[in-house]
Amino acid sequence: MTTQIRPQPGIMDIALYEGGQAHVAGVSDAIKLSSNENPFGCSDKAKEAFQRAGHKLHRYPNTDHAGLRQAIGDVHGLDPDRIICGVGSDEIIHFLCQAYAGPRDEVVFTEHGFLMYRISTMAAGATPVSVPERERTTDVDAILAACTKKTRLVFIANPNNPTGTMIGLAELERLAKGLPKQAILVIDGAYAEYVEGYDGGAELATRLPNVFMTRTFSKIYGLGGLRIGWGYGPREIIDVLNRIRGPFNMSTPQLEVGEAAVRDQDWVKRCRDDNTRLRAWLAEALAEKGVPSDTSTANFILARFASEEEAAACDTYLKSEGLIVRRVAGYNLPNCLRITVGDEPSCRRVAHLIGLFKAGAA
Repeated sequence: MTTQIRPQPGIMDIALYEGGQAHVAGVSDAIKLSSNENPFGCSDKAKEAFQRAGHKLHRYPNTDHAGLRQAIGDVHGLDPDRIICGVGSDEIIHFLCQAYAGPRDEVVFTEHGFLMYRISTMAAGATPVSVPERERTTDVDAILAACTKKTRLVFIANPNNPTGTMIGLAELERLAKGLPKQAILVIDGAYAEYVEGYDGGAELATRLPNVFMTRTFSKIYGLGGLRIGWGYGPREIIDVLNRIRGPFNMSTPQLEVGEAAVRDQDWVKRCRDDNTRLRAWLAEALAEKGVPSDTSTANFILARFASEEEAAACDTYLKSEGLIVRRVAGYNLPNCLRITVGDEPSCRRVAHLIGLFKAGAA
């Protein structure tokens, strides 16, 4: 039987998102440094909350996420009424594109930006506009030059994934104030907690009517498996997004574990301190072996090789030794490997193996 069932125009042009590889054939205990996960996991308080939530699985979760929004507001000094929660920050990004972009609209992001910006843009029927970076760092002037009367959203990951670089708050404010009147600046703060003293753009999103911030529990909080994210911005934008949010988009375990995790800031500090120490060590160790990287402000290093062939060969060698990193050719960085900052033994092992590879001993 033939049919005329077809998806909306542009859907089949979307390249499927591929997460970091998690397994190597024939290796049972591979070290995974491909998805920027917290090697120390989540806090004990979050684990306890998850166990308690197991007794409520027959009940629907609340629809307003009040407890989690209040906890986030308390910790970050934000108005809970200006917070929305979602299934990872990915869902918040999708809400923004669904609500504000459509056919004949444009969504701007940088050339090495998070792949979900393009995917969510195309899913909404809008046109993605990729803007060059300057030495793998966001270029505010290039973004402003790319904006037109069709621009509805501008996504900036700060710190950026997969480069690890970031720009200052003054530059973010200059960008926001220079955008066309109909455009929203979305500051993706997935890695904001790794930068001590950085608010992820929260103050700008409080003060300026065209700035929105997204955050996640998947990175420093060690809760990637639960998929918890949130967004913060003007009440008018929150009201719009809540109109398309599913009433039960967040489960009881997500809500209660997220609340326990965000209130345990001692765990966040410990993870940030360990990451800062090990990131600096790993970057220096790789540089000494002839593999440079830009100064990273996140929980990973973007290691640069002489060519795409060398990066691919190093990746293959690491996998043969049971160590998984992330190739980032899909981010227009074919000569690079993104390496998550793991625990100390993992960092030492990846540095040792790359040293052997560079020395020709692999």
